[in-house]
Amino acid sequence: MYNKVILIGRLTSTPELHKTNNDKSVARATIAVNRRYKDQNGEREADFVNLVLWGKLAETLASYATKGSLISVDGELRTR
Repeated sequence: MYNKVILIGRLTSTPELHKTNNDKSVARATIAVNRRYKDQNGEREADFVNLVLWGKLAETLASYATKGSLISVDGELRTR
């Protein structure tokens, strides 16, 4: 089996960069991803997906992305 997820959505807030006790960069963010189909009122519903980014990727996201930024995410799905 293979665990790969690709999402395109908009950030619901500006990500904040944090450092762990081991001085590793980490950023948390949530993106709103529109569903492909419209509901009975003609509206698209959205799923809200929590993200955790590490290292240089976390630093880049925190430096350049803000609330409402359209981003693409390529990673693996983990439940917590």
